Amino acid sequence: MEKVKIAAGMAFVDYGNVGALVKEATEAGVDYIHADACDMYEMPQGQLMGGHQVIAGIRPYTNLPIECHAYLRSCDVHFVKNIAEAGANMLILPAEHHIGAPLAYIMHYCQEFGLKFGLTIGCFTPLCFVEESIYELDRLHIVVHGVRDKNWSWRRSALDLVRRAGKLIEEKNPDCELAVDGGINYETVHELVEAGANVVIGSRPIFKNPDGIRTGVQMLREGIERAKRGG
Repeated sequence: MEKVKIAAGMAFVDYGNVGALVKEATEAGVDYIHADACDMYEMPQGQLMGGHQVIAGIRPYTNLPIECHAYLRSCDVHFVKNIAEAGANMLILPAEHHIGAPLAYIMHYCQEFGLKFGLTIGCFTPLCFVEESIYELDRLHIVVHGVRDKNWSWRRSALDLVRRAGKLIEEKNPDCELAVDGGINYETVHELVEAGANVVIGSRPIFKNPDGIRTGVQMLREGIERAKRGG
């Protein structure tokens, strides 16, 4: 099994101390910094979160790739240019809102500014949204959280989706990463890895661990290692 990478998600960080927290996560051994951004519509509970200002602020504190996971209904060349100049390495957008010719232009902008590109399949979005674009993706990013559990743990249907996504990637674009995000915890992450995920986004498990960031990363890594041992 190839190494499964950990991305430190910034959904649950103290933004008043974000540089130091990113530095600590980097030193704890994560592989990516996952910066969330959203507009006023796509994620109402986090209106106007993130963007190039945050990326520019954390860039001096890590030498790791920074991925901008942008929950946006629209995206233009100015947004792409701004995050690239701020130091981002990848842009990830929702598949539900970015399809057809406009998506092709965004991919071109990312290539022009040296950014990798990914698409997110949101909660209950079918895999068919990326069947045409999968050939061009650097990352297929699957949101796996549920809706009925008060803790938003991942939904059981997600395992089947991850497996099918893995087969699609293997057939069409083996270099594409397959990431899982949302409801990740130490006890069940190995099941998602066994299903085929090779990037795990963790925010609460890393930044809200009562024993600190390093312990959170270590526990998440131990959960991932369970997949190699067959659970």
